[in-house]
Amino acid sequence: MTAQRTAIMQPYIFPYIGYFHLIQSSSMFVFYDDVHYIMRGWINRNRILNQEHDLLFTVPLAKASRNKLINEISPAFDNRWKDSFYRSLAHNYKKAPFFNEAIDSVMSPFSREYDDITDLAIESILSVYSYLGMHFNYTKSSIFSPETKDMDSADRLIEITKKFGFVDYVNAPGGSSLYSKEYFQSQGVNLFFVKSHPIQYKQYHGNFVPGLSAIDLLMFCSKSKIIDFFSSYSLE
Repeated sequence: MTAQRTAIMQPYIFPYIGYFHLIQSSSMFVFYDDVHYIMRGWINRNRILNQEHDLLFTVPLAKASRNKLINEISPAFDNRWKDSFYRSLAHNYKKAPFFNEAIDSVMSPFSREYDDITDLAIESILSVYSYLGMHFNYTKSSIFSPETKDMDSADRLIEITKKFGFVDYVNAPGGSSLYSKEYFQSQGVNLFFVKSHPIQYKQYHGNFVPGLSAIDLLMFCSKSKIIDFFSSYSLE
């Protein structure tokens, strides 16, 4: 990748393919960990396949609140939860072609304790990249730019991008209703939105269920196929 771009996003646990497109579109990815926790969001929840439907899983947290920053909230899973999560994965994916190959990578992030849900989410993403033999550059906003925490949202994204010495910033598609390309450009930064191309793969024998956690990709697709899917996006 020759273009120097930042992308900034809250940490999600085993996110869907579009999140990986955002990572892949950037040369430096920033986990937005010093912003407020989003209740019923995707920071500690995601969806896996259950027959022909989606099934939500949730990593328990200690005293989660929208009044706290993400990095102020700790995961609270224990061995009982881990055993239950594994049984759910085995029940729904045991017959998937890559279950035996991928299951250790899915469970490995839960092999240690964390003080911060951010670190668990990051570890889940790193486990996917490690499984694929890939790498990406990342940092946390609380480490790289804590002094920008109280800035307006758009101005903070611009400031972080400039601090890297970059002039290009990539946002998730939902940001198109929040951020103005003209405003970013007036501040010396080019704003892009990542657009995921439609992907589909064979799950079991029913209709394809889209938008699931990366766990689903790992269970049904070869490593080479997933790597191809990671490139299935464009910038607008």
